[in-house]
Amino acid sequence: MEENAPLITNDAVVFGLLMTVLALVFSTSSSKSSFWVKFYRVVPSILLCYFIPALLNSFGVISGELSGLYKVASRYLLPTSLVLLTLSIDFKGILKLGPKALIMFLAGTLGIIIGGPLALLVISTFHPEILGGAGPDEVWRGLATIAGSWIGGGANQTAMLEVFGASPSLFSQMIAVDVLVANLWMAVLLYWAAKPGKIDQIFKADSSAIYALQVKVENYRAGILKIPTLADTMKILGIGFAITGFSHFIADIVAPHIAANYPQLSQYSLDSPFFWIVVIATTGGLILSFTKARELEGAGASRLGSVLLYVLVATIGMQMDLMAIFDSPILFLIGILWMIFHILIMLVVAFLIKAPFFFVAVGSQANVGGAASAPIVASAFNPSLAPVGVLMAVLGYAVGTYGAYICGLLMQMVHG
Repeated sequence: MEENAPLITNDAVVFGLLMTVLALVFSTSSSKSSFWVKFYRVVPSILLCYFIPALLNSFGVISGELSGLYKVASRYLLPTSLVLLTLSIDFKGILKLGPKALIMFLAGTLGIIIGGPLALLVISTFHPEILGGAGPDEVWRGLATIAGSWIGGGANQTAMLEVFGASPSLFSQMIAVDVLVANLWMAVLLYWAAKPGKIDQIFKADSSAIYALQVKVENYRAGILKIPTLADTMKILGIGFAITGFSHFIADIVAPHIAANYPQLSQYSLDSPFFWIVVIATTGGLILSFTKARELEGAGASRLGSVLLYVLVATIGMQMDLMAIFDSPILFLIGILWMIFHILIMLVVAFLIKAPFFFVAVGSQANVGGAASAPIVASAFNPSLAPVGVLMAVLGYAVGTYGAYICGLLMQMVHG
């Protein structure tokens, strides 16, 4: 065995180990035991889904670099996850949330799209070396993956990693920035969720709409909820993987055609097969959301999408070099400043339209945390409001691919 070879080299064993980690994280995070309840108040479960595989990689138990699991997860599970998460979008339901909810969500998206380039611009003024690097090590490529994570979640983050091609070492640092900054902001939101009245008073917001919203969402979910049969599950997975297959088929035709005939479009990543796979899968899910296929959400479409997504999260985690956190503290400064721009834009918009703080918190987390944490923040206001977080987070998955791509291009312009 080579000196640097991992303890476990068989991918079947590595996959079994990752699934065991995910099972332990989710079983303990849903436990009623006082120890685990207190533990997960401090440590978000998604952080462990990244962190434990990262520890296994850092201590040489497994190797993300040598494993083929990430490629399988990113090429097959990611697009299928995007289909299943966008499949459940209910545009009528979102409109019923009221215009303020949607405005706050979009304000959050805008805050991420322009906050990244602004943060990079500000920091580069004092620290011009940040615009150094070449090829995959250019900082803007790594920051684009944070944009993907903060407008939708892990699926969009991986999409931006593939599209813009950040190096593994740079991506490791970006994961650290993403998780630390995003969870710090979530902790602030969870704190204020216990006392939204004070902020609503400052904004002069009428929160009575939240109660009407609560009833509407509960009735909608009750109307489509069912115990899934084997046929339902097969149908959900069949649709997801069929669109993924179709996405690969089209991408294999379009990307090489653009590369051969329109090389100037390569600067927009339009010659990347993966770009087309992600866009076609997302668009396929959006189209199906206007059909009866959307009712498959009642049988657990987004739940199965989340399962695939968390497998992907674990394979991303095993790529992480935890020591990279200490290599570039300046990146954490960019992340914090970026989040401040996002928060400021949301608070200004909320003040102008007199939006309840609930919409600010859930709208922000629907972008920054996605389906993993938006329901958590929503339920911190009231447990029965958790579905609102899910509904808004699903919209984040839909716009994340497009919003993060625009943000990436803007940061590329700042980088020059």
